[in-house]
Amino acid sequence: MVIGTAWLFDAADVALLSFIMPLIKQEWSLSASQIGLVGSITTVGMMIGAFLFGYLADRFGKKNIMMVTLLVFSISNLLLALTTDVNQFLLIRFITGIGLGGELPVASTIIADSFSGNKRSRMLILVDSFWAISWIFASLLATLVMPAYGWKFTVIITSVTALYTLVLRHHLPEETNVKNDKLNLRIAMKQIWSPEFRRSTLCLSILWFVIMFVYYGLFLWLPSILIQRNLSISRSFLYTFITSFAQLLGYFLAAYLMGKLSRKKVLAIYIIGTIIGAFLFGTAQTEAMVLISGCLLSFFTLGAWGIMIALTPTQYPIELRGMGIGFTQAIGRIGATIGPYLIGFSLGIGINTTMIFFYFILALVIGIAVLTFGMIDTDRK
Repeated sequence: MVIGTAWLFDAADVALLSFIMPLIKQEWSLSASQIGLVGSITTVGMMIGAFLFGYLADRFGKKNIMMVTLLVFSISNLLLALTTDVNQFLLIRFITGIGLGGELPVASTIIADSFSGNKRSRMLILVDSFWAISWIFASLLATLVMPAYGWKFTVIITSVTALYTLVLRHHLPEETNVKNDKLNLRIAMKQIWSPEFRRSTLCLSILWFVIMFVYYGLFLWLPSILIQRNLSISRSFLYTFITSFAQLLGYFLAAYLMGKLSRKKVLAIYIIGTIIGAFLFGTAQTEAMVLISGCLLSFFTLGAWGIMIALTPTQYPIELRGMGIGFTQAIGRIGATIGPYLIGFSLGIGINTTMIFFYFILALVIGIAVLTFGMIDTDRK
């Protein structure tokens, strides 16, 4: 619960950005490419944060680094409310991303270190389900608070998460704070690319790239795409709120399937489901079909993310787990950076949304191939 709540704060920041993007586009008269850059700059910071803090967690203790990451993105959110133009906004979002990107791998290593077997997989997915709860929370803020008080006041609300570091300090046991002072960055990198872990590192990096490319490309732009389909801003926010509940169901089914099927099979089912959802959403012609396909897309995309959260820690021993997760998620952040910018660029040069969705379908097909022919599902202590 303690880790899940910290996860919720992290995810709420990402979710809230998707609602802010169409508002600052109007407020600052931004082009589609500029808005794409707003979505991508956060993930550039997250890429650096995942790599850096994943390593630091193994060296200086996961509990300590978890608190640092929470403080970084909380204080940055407070500073975001003071921005007056897009350049300032981009700078602060980059710093925010460093904290956000660091928190996720560190949180998942703490859970992975505390459980084993199928229970570990289920717990990791259930903790990741707080991501869906955060979208519901962010949707409520966007629907109820943002129209009345503006986006700046809304991000100030999220900055109070800095106080949660006191909860982490008190409730996380010292067993989560194991340190390896002799581990330096060069040695850690060499170890995760050693013959023993090379295949896992390569396959996980590609899979995280695909999952994040699809997720961030689609969901940071989801309210904007709905607006382009002639829905009002408030109605598009409401649709995003509804699809967030589908995310929760996707997580819960994935957690249930753990132990019934192998993680590879469950992930394959969810990636195929995401392909179907992306195709239906990209070709939807009616408002009802937009909502149904959006729910389907949310169900499978976020479920696939949760399964990856369960799969990745088990591929590395406890002394390398932070680095392994951090590095592979950092590669994933490259996909998360490309996805939003690619949509913005494509819309800017006149490519329609139906064609854009085929970018994601192609990426998911590559992911299925890597999962099927490359990934070996191991379960290290």
